[in-house]
Amino acid sequence: MITVSPQIGEFLIKVTQLPDIEAALKRVLTEYLDLKISDLKAKIKGYESKWKMTFKEFEGACKNKTLKTDVYSYEVEKDFWEWEGLESVLKYYEDAKSKWI
Repeated sequence: MITVSPQIGEFLIKVTQLPDIEAALKRVLTEYLDLKISDLKAKIKGYESKWKMTFKEFEGACKNKTLKTDVYSYEVEKDFWEWEGLESVLKYYEDAKSKWI
């Protein structure tokens, strides 16, 4: 059981147009997860377009030193860490959503 202030409860019901707070809160959280996942996938797609490969392929090319690039190694390393972070957070949110629904 969850307790929320009357103002928050009223706001949730008004915004979601659902009859009860629990259903409203579930919708808000589900939509939040959907937005986060969509945003993360868009950012990942940017890296896939930039490097013309998936993260797994990029990771392998970095480890095997077969990445054909004329950019500085700092940019490669920076992209690797940011991209890996996005992949990890995406997995976290997808796992959370699968348990939620």
